[in-house]
Amino acid sequence: MSSSNPSSSFSVAAIMGTRPEIIKMAPVVLALRERGITTHVLHTGQHEEMAWPLYEFFGIAPQEVIRLKREVATLPALSSELMSAIGSTLASLQPAVALVHGDTSSAAMGALAAAYLQIPVGHVEAGLRSGRISEPFPEEINRSLIGRVSQWHFAPTGQARENLEKENVPGEISVVGNTVVDAVLLAARHVRKQRAAGQPVANPDYQWFVDSGLRQLVLVTAHRRENWGEPMVEIAQSVARLLEQHPDAAVIWPVHLNPLVQQVVRGVHGASAAEVQNRWRLTAPLDYAPMVEIMDAAQLLLTDSGGIQEEGLSLHKPLLVMRDVTERPEVITCGAGLLVGTQAERILSAASHVLATGQLPGQPPATVDNPFGDGSSGVQIAAAIARHLPPSSL
Repeated sequence: MSSSNPSSSFSVAAIMGTRPEIIKMAPVVLALRERGITTHVLHTGQHEEMAWPLYEFFGIAPQEVIRLKREVATLPALSSELMSAIGSTLASLQPAVALVHGDTSSAAMGALAAAYLQIPVGHVEAGLRSGRISEPFPEEINRSLIGRVSQWHFAPTGQARENLEKENVPGEISVVGNTVVDAVLLAARHVRKQRAAGQPVANPDYQWFVDSGLRQLVLVTAHRRENWGEPMVEIAQSVARLLEQHPDAAVIWPVHLNPLVQQVVRGVHGASAAEVQNRWRLTAPLDYAPMVEIMDAAQLLLTDSGGIQEEGLSLHKPLLVMRDVTERPEVITCGAGLLVGTQAERILSAASHVLATGQLPGQPPATVDNPFGDGSSGVQIAAAIARHLPPSSL
């Protein structure tokens, strides 16, 4: 007996569990549901405190929740626990498609679990490559693994498609843009609308900058595993010296919860002069809307994050990428960002140039077109999946 709703017997499991995954998968989940396709959000538990406000903001509360024990703090232990838990959940749900995003352990183990259960895998943000297996680590490994087991590769750019074609991956490759553009534009419209209506989002960190009377805001994020230790010290010291040299500048740094990051950043902050500390605000990781509001107000973004490279570009903000390589070369080639590594002197020089001139050193003005798309990526992915509705559901 056929259903009156073509997609009612066809379900998708959207597997996610970290902050960037939730942000970037939300537009896909919303677009799938708009089409009437049953979509189960499976939360892996890889991030907890940062996850739930995001689910609430986007209105995609998980139907399935994994509670990780994480008794051993190693990547093999995390991967094993994720694989087992996701596999059991997928075996129970029996979705027609499993969607994963990007390069996290949740994505890699979700894709592998689905493949073992012979559930077709769709990879959102497919084809990113740095060309170095250790940078970023373990993300570069995870991306390659997911590419080998996916049936649908939703590549954000033509370069990502070329990377996949060179690797001769199985399945179908579609260039759809990056869903982060959908998400950041949605959030930016929300915070601007709320501010214009006199009902701004609750954001004490943004209010701190407004009340300070300072003219320039710098947003800093740093958490990459390869930047732990001495590179993080260099990054933090570059921020302290930047504030020493630019008395009209303020820095907001949402500090990653990892103790190795916390110890270094708070140590350098605490050793700085009081006048520097007063203009350098360390915060807990921020909910998405407040984070976008701060990005929107900033004159400069200093980051080793992949997602912020894309978000900052979408908001037309100069980006200094504190890494030696990036799997998002489009950010650099379009003139929106500059690779500056992790040496304090190099970061300081480039950041000072941006604050003084509003331009990245040695870079042409950024191109108008966003290489990551126009904000319709979620709709495009949902349409591609809908084209594969099984005949029995028609």
